[in-house]
Amino acid sequence: MTMIEGRSSILEQFPHVLASPEKLSKAIDPFTVTTSTGFLPFKLPPAYLPDAFKPLESLLTRAPVVKDDGSPGLLATYGLGPAVLAELPDLTDEVDKLVAEDGKPDLVAVTAVFRDYSFLCSAYLLEPCYERWVKSPEDGYGLGRDLLPRSIARPIYRCAQLLDIPPFMSYAAAYALYNYTVGDPSLGLEYSNLRLIRAFERGLDPKSSEAGFILTHVDMVKESPALVNGAVRILSRLEKGKDEAAREEVNEAFREILRGMERIGTCMEVMWKNSKPADYLSFRVFIFGITSQAMFPNGVIYDGVLDNKPLNFRGESGANDSMIPLLDHLLEISMPSTPLTKILHEFRAYRPLPHREFLAHVASKAKEVGVQQFAVQDSETVLLYLKALDHVRSFRWRHWLFTREYIIRRTPYPTATGGSPIVTWLPNQLFAVLELMISIHDKYVAPFTNKEIPTVVETNGSGTATPTTAGQKKVEKLESFFYYKAQVEEMMATVRDQKDKLDREVARWCKERGV
Repeated sequence: MTMIEGRSSILEQFPHVLASPEKLSKAIDPFTVTTSTGFLPFKLPPAYLPDAFKPLESLLTRAPVVKDDGSPGLLATYGLGPAVLAELPDLTDEVDKLVAEDGKPDLVAVTAVFRDYSFLCSAYLLEPCYERWVKSPEDGYGLGRDLLPRSIARPIYRCAQLLDIPPFMSYAAAYALYNYTVGDPSLGLEYSNLRLIRAFERGLDPKSSEAGFILTHVDMVKESPALVNGAVRILSRLEKGKDEAAREEVNEAFREILRGMERIGTCMEVMWKNSKPADYLSFRVFIFGITSQAMFPNGVIYDGVLDNKPLNFRGESGANDSMIPLLDHLLEISMPSTPLTKILHEFRAYRPLPHREFLAHVASKAKEVGVQQFAVQDSETVLLYLKALDHVRSFRWRHWLFTREYIIRRTPYPTATGGSPIVTWLPNQLFAVLELMISIHDKYVAPFTNKEIPTVVETNGSGTATPTTAGQKKVEKLESFFYYKAQVEEMMATVRDQKDKLDREVARWCKERGV
């Protein structure tokens, strides 16, 4: 990975972005973005809590439907709720005792405590829904508990205050990206070496579908450093100027992003094997939110928090991941002005604070320096830009296929875990990138790929062709041209075909469901 040199406003804004993770203090948010760790935490999430939180840890160890030793847990007998009320004290004061060497809050430890309270919160609130789903799945989920006991409500709220995120299960700081450890430290983040810390159903078995679902996300995000570094390189260089010297640096940064997205796509495709579609609904019950969900028509009261007013929070969702939003912002992909895009904006609050700040800066800086405009002014850069868009399209298309096969075909419940409408939510974003690709291709790429190709060899005075250096360069240019031309033609055929298919599929599912 080529590192950028010098300093620019993005490096001044994010002084840790080039730092070695092992040198970072536990007093900063573990999701501080670096070019070494990307959007993963900069150090392995703690698998165990400080001794003061042993009652919480005990409940979570006994909670899963199938425990680590293979025996039934509290959720298997629907006994978690009573156990919480009987055993868990209010440990809010212990949260404020989690301090780093400099006396500031130890945010690495606070995030681990937040993760564990998030699991207990969701398991407690949704346990009745799981029981109903197991006993009578055709009758839906019923109602969840609408009062969260203060022994959960106050500590999770205090952790959330320290981390500046909502006090509910989130994708990064709880369910997925802070919920993994490794079996053998020497093997690092190889997929086969990843293990879950917390699970609802059978996820403590690393070969289970629940573990596969979560750990596949970790496996993808471990490739995010290439996206972060590529974005930093592009924005830093364009801030300095847009001369020809900038062109190759920007192009190479785009190539780094493309290589990273290739690896992410490979990891993503293995989801089908790691987590079986037929198993998903059984553990999905526990990651629903409160907002827009039939299980919580009146919200949830957090006892002892905010004058006991009913609260609403969106549920865990892969839409809270930061990789594709980073590319949305860097590539200046505009979303339509719809209620669905408003939900997309609401999801931002559930990302860790460092992710939110980094993405917001990329969005404003990409617009300021004109990444898209710079890209379309050069035949090579515009092709790299179009290929980056294609990776966003491919990611979102796979996500749509997962949603269709894991959820839409298997349940009539109309709402995703995050509270968005299940049929129309992903197509809202996917249509945006499909339409931008068509626009960029037709306006900037098609004229280039349809132009005349110059003579590729030079002749001597007698008219005989000779392999001169200039002629060889023209041959190489011609070969490169036809290589890209074939790629573009295949790419755009896929784009137009998928747009037509998506139109038909969304219309059919909406008609069948009366949407």
